[in-house]
Amino acid sequence: MVGVALATWRLRSRGEKAKPSTPAPVATAATVEAPAPTRTPAGPGAFEIPESVDSRFALRRSRVGGALGERLAGFFGRRDLGQDAWDELEEALLLADVGAAVTEQIIAEVRARVSGGEESPKAAVRAALLAAIDPEADRSLRVGVAGAGVLAPVLVVGVNGVGKTTSVGKIARVLVAEGYSVVLAAADTFRAAAADQLETWGARVGVATVRADAEGADPASVAFDATQTAQRDGVDIVLIDTAGRLQNKAGLMDQLGKIARVVTKVAPISETLLVLDATTGQNGLAQARVFAEVAPLTGIVLTKMDGTAKGGIVLAVQRVLGVPVKFVGLGEGADDLAPFDPEGFVDGLLGD
Repeated sequence: MVGVALATWRLRSRGEKAKPSTPAPVATAATVEAPAPTRTPAGPGAFEIPESVDSRFALRRSRVGGALGERLAGFFGRRDLGQDAWDELEEALLLADVGAAVTEQIIAEVRARVSGGEESPKAAVRAALLAAIDPEADRSLRVGVAGAGVLAPVLVVGVNGVGKTTSVGKIARVLVAEGYSVVLAAADTFRAAAADQLETWGARVGVATVRADAEGADPASVAFDATQTAQRDGVDIVLIDTAGRLQNKAGLMDQLGKIARVVTKVAPISETLLVLDATTGQNGLAQARVFAEVAPLTGIVLTKMDGTAKGGIVLAVQRVLGVPVKFVGLGEGADDLAPFDPEGFVDGLLGD
């Protein structure tokens, strides 16, 4: 039997406590009866207030790191842009994990911009990097308007170890800061610690977590229960943390496909976000390709963009997947996940 445990609960969009009701049975291959969820209300002042979303990236821009800018210092100072200079630019971009195809594109644009002598090498590189990132891409979450009464399910996928569960918790904080009500679904049932971790994140900002009562339970059942709970209680968004331990594409496709099918019985999926560790470079791109083949991805969450990340992975992964980076992790703090700012990111890369 799949049980559902709910963490501390508050409906932020309506400012009222949820009304208890009996959930419908779980619609899976073998229908499983689920007991009514339990809720433990918290006293006044028990919740954290997340940091405003608008200023997050600007306050942490320096954490992106100026390693690329340091490598390009010689190129920026050259008066004669001979072949050695272009080789220097190419090497710096490749070492930053930009990728061969995007590097070629950037060099061609920089050449075109400086050929007339109207732009400095640094201004030309900045403009070319920004163009490659695509500043016009829609990086917003397609989750509707807070309090409108239309449920938006969001699937979060990625291999274990990239910070997926932590990212789900941090995305919940972003959404709460924006005025949305949220339910978390602990559908990574292969790791008991994942459900505990997610429940802790939810409790900190007063959102419910739906989880199984046993390790190894059917992830689709948990996702379905959470989606039904969110719809019944008029919640804006259900964030679904999926398992990332499956090592073969067929198994991954079956698992994610089943989750998507049962969730869609309640409400169409609004977003499927892929979480990647920015420090893994080309290994991360290989993971991205697999997930792109088994799920219709709509956005990327890059964790660990501070520290040792080389930065260029943003350009490479967007080119590989054809979907935009929507969030970046710029630290270990609870509110260090920020909406991606293309111009701020390029300036951070160049150390400006």
